[in-house]
Amino acid sequence: MSDETTATVDPAQMTGLELLRWMGTQVNDRPSIGRLLGMEMREVNEGSVSFSLTPRADFSNPLGTVHGGICATLLDSVMGCAVHTMLPAGVGYTTLELKLNYIRTVPLDGDELTAHGSVIHVGGRTATAEGKVLDKNGKLVAHGTTTCMIFR
Repeated sequence: MSDETTATVDPAQMTGLELLRWMGTQVNDRPSIGRLLGMEMREVNEGSVSFSLTPRADFSNPLGTVHGGICATLLDSVMGCAVHTMLPAGVGYTTLELKLNYIRTVPLDGDELTAHGSVIHVGGRTATAEGKVLDKNGKLVAHGTTTCMIFR
């Protein structure tokens, strides 16, 4: 982000939905997990988000398939960001609990994975969300739930 862009935008004054939508319009050259893994924002709506990434050799486990931590990070990101879309300006959150189920291995063939996260409940102190990771054919790779702590 350029100094001019950052000077005109105060993230603390934006709702979670506004902030994520704004971030989707920016060239993201700031270090982040999304940049490191090559995540791309696909959709950002109130209560739901979708991100994608393309597995690469650096994501391999000792068996030569995509390490489970890649799907875990995708799920943590989409579920947390889905919660973030529901929060007012100046309110933050963090993952309190993450539960994942792995359904099938993911080959390192360069085919895109897409993760979808959606809110189940947002309360005063905690929020819950669910998510799925799908392969290029729409087959379920992993799914999970999260509980997030809300900071007001």
